[in-house]
Amino acid sequence: MSAPLSMKLSLARTVGAVSRLRGGGTSVPGKVLLGLQKDAIGVLGERLAKGSALISATNGKTTTARMAAEIFRAAGIALVYNDAGANMDGGVATALLEATRHRGAITGELGLFEVDELWLDRVAAQLHPRAIVLGNLFRDQLDRYGELEAIAQRWSQDLHTRRLLLNADDPLVADIGREHPGRLYFGVGDDSVALSGMAHAADARHCRRCGGAYEFEAVYLGHLGRYSCPACGQTRPAPAVTAREVELEGVRAARFTLNTPSGEARVSLQLPGLYNVYNALAAAALATAIGVPLTHIAGGLNAARPAFGRAERVMLAGSGGSERELRIMLVKNPAGANEVVRTLALEPGDHDVLGVLNDEIADGRDVSWIWDADFELLAGRVRRFTCSGTRAADLAVRMKYAGVEESRIAVAPDLGAALERAARDRGDDHAPLYALPTYTALLALRRLLVARGEARSAWS
Repeated sequence: MSAPLSMKLSLARTVGAVSRLRGGGTSVPGKVLLGLQKDAIGVLGERLAKGSALISATNGKTTTARMAAEIFRAAGIALVYNDAGANMDGGVATALLEATRHRGAITGELGLFEVDELWLDRVAAQLHPRAIVLGNLFRDQLDRYGELEAIAQRWSQDLHTRRLLLNADDPLVADIGREHPGRLYFGVGDDSVALSGMAHAADARHCRRCGGAYEFEAVYLGHLGRYSCPACGQTRPAPAVTAREVELEGVRAARFTLNTPSGEARVSLQLPGLYNVYNALAAAALATAIGVPLTHIAGGLNAARPAFGRAERVMLAGSGGSERELRIMLVKNPAGANEVVRTLALEPGDHDVLGVLNDEIADGRDVSWIWDADFELLAGRVRRFTCSGTRAADLAVRMKYAGVEESRIAVAPDLGAALERAARDRGDDHAPLYALPTYTALLALRRLLVARGEARSAWS
């Protein structure tokens, strides 16, 4: 006879607590629970009075979820939310486990979960979410995900019965909803932020319907833009949630006018870059579908703060009581790296950069993607580029070929030593240090900052 669910919940909590004391990950309790009861996500998810919403994308899941969380809190909706960023089934199960109380109670009305691209169909099959946000598909970790078309096909087959909120500017994502009755599209509506042309490493250049080459009237980010296929006539869908009058303010902020079916509002993000405007549009589209008023949507977006490593600001302690600002900006694939470079290029002066390139499983073993990122755009603005991580030498070679003078490149594989060196070696006393880590390097940097007393937590 199977043990009752209450006993399984208790055991999973106990094992998770022990694991955390030993430095284990945030998804361990959920993994234990799923080992004891494989349908635990569905069983616990049924207790959410307002159902659940899922967010998936190659880039921006964590930030979009954080923005959406601020919106729902502004609207007075209590959440069950995997805010630590553990986005596979174990992370979702952990969030539900931590919110569960005695006698079937749960401390939240709405489940808000960011979900890994390859886990989305399986989590959705258990939770039966009322809405799913599909933000973008960029080439990332080909050794794990495979080609983009494979993920798009998987999503289109397994998510067709759900309410879908889709990025109209991404051809692959937009195609998933073309025959879907419950779709809602979002996208940028301001050509003043368009690029001069498509990056050489851009994805999704060809129509999934006929194979013809897309023609782009405007390219906003990577392969995101306003496009059409001259061979079959397929065009970018008209978005219902848009951003107009976009103003990008370097690494500090972005402003835009948000248009929704219920009206428009001016939004002042405390996060930089056009990529965060896209994240805000995704969050706004989700809130619109859930029925949140526009005033709460705008208020929540204005209140949103960077998730750890996503343009967050940390003050580094120096000698004699001096401090130096550290800006941490995650880079993990060509599209994301290009947007970070584009954002840094808006900042005046020369830059001190700490690049940390790892090749752990969570990063992708293949780091050849650095050759597809357009670091050349920043090369003439680098005062010092310190290279660290397991592939520090590879990064140094890339910077040399990008055009950074060899005398301006330093190699320090040990992260602690690299941070000390990069922070100490400064030009302008007021110039920040920009850290560009890959995913596992970001986690290692955060742990280092916590140990130094310069950050409060490894997850916030």
